[in-house]
Amino acid sequence: MSSFALEDFVGNGVLHDQMDRLMADGWDDVPTLKMMTKDDMDTLQLSQLQRDALEIRTYLHDHLLMDYADTLEASGKTLSELLSTPPAELTRDYKMKRGHVARFLDRGSACAIQLPKDLVLPARKVTAAHHGGAPLSPPKKRPTSPPRMTTPPDSGIKMVTSTQETTSSKPPVVHQAAIFSAPSVTPRLCGLLQPGGLKEEVSSLGSLENIMIRKIAPQHSKGVNPFAGKGPIHMPEPTRASELWAEKPTLILCLRRPGCVMCRAEAHQLYSRKPIFDAMGIQLVAVINEHIDAEVRAFWPRYWGGAVVVDEDREFFKALGQGELPKEGFVTGFLLNAAAKANYKRAKATGVEGNYNGEGTIKGGLYIMRPGNGGVAYQFIERNFGDWAPLEEVLEVCGNLSKR
Repeated sequence: MSSFALEDFVGNGVLHDQMDRLMADGWDDVPTLKMMTKDDMDTLQLSQLQRDALEIRTYLHDHLLMDYADTLEASGKTLSELLSTPPAELTRDYKMKRGHVARFLDRGSACAIQLPKDLVLPARKVTAAHHGGAPLSPPKKRPTSPPRMTTPPDSGIKMVTSTQETTSSKPPVVHQAAIFSAPSVTPRLCGLLQPGGLKEEVSSLGSLENIMIRKIAPQHSKGVNPFAGKGPIHMPEPTRASELWAEKPTLILCLRRPGCVMCRAEAHQLYSRKPIFDAMGIQLVAVINEHIDAEVRAFWPRYWGGAVVVDEDREFFKALGQGELPKEGFVTGFLLNAAAKANYKRAKATGVEGNYNGEGTIKGGLYIMRPGNGGVAYQFIERNFGDWAPLEEVLEVCGNLSKR
């Protein structure tokens, strides 16, 4: 998995000298830059070499092969020419490993995110303003809603259909204009082990707004590295969680463990859609329940370039469990849980790497908060290890908030 840092994505080739100009026009993170269209390139007057380089780097990023970006760009070939190169030549000329050759030549790209037709990237608006009011119409032939993603093998990060679709057919529960969503949990060990009950209730604003958090990483941007140096990460003074959504609707991803392969894959599949959330005015925040320096450094911004906060008292997680930490042991929660093992295989298939460091038994979830005192708009609870909030639900709720 390559870093989401813009400077790492751009590299040292023909796009390097364009970074300041791209950032001035709002193309200041990798997910947004990857959504640049031909019309955008025309407006920015990118050369053919720069367009070819962006196409190559976007393809490699989708396929988790950014280690080869500088070498392939320096070849002077277009992406089409590189994809027509015999496998033996890719290994010989570009030192590409055999497994990586197979991934490179698989043209399926489940991470090619498309912007819904009714949204315009903020970057596109800035570009238009800087270049004489160029048209702001979205690219042609865009779908009206984000496409469902499938999971072809070895094709990079694959955004799959939601866990709820595979484990439960029941619809989410609506509580007074707020949505509660969670997949079902089936009996385990041939029905001898019955999972604990779960209240299908949306957390109250009062249970969330006074939670004390520490903001340890901002939204990623060029040149900003809160983890510079090898010393311990600076822990700022605690602040109230309500500051997170004081002015803007906010998606809050409560992560079980930042080193977990399932958590990293979930974070990545959400953050890869940052341009869509930006266009809807939604900010992204990840909450972790313990602070381990090495794990935070490995997680941000490689798998998540949004803000990261620490909930040391695990109050967000207690709120997900209606006052009690939603915990489950490894044996019953994973070894005897077919749904959790399926979630693990899904995450591993994305190519994301993980480890087993830190607390891994506290289940997480996701909140979408209305701004100010608006309260919870959407709440998802991880009932099986590795459950992801259904992306269609998340985008629909965010889209409804943006229309207001």
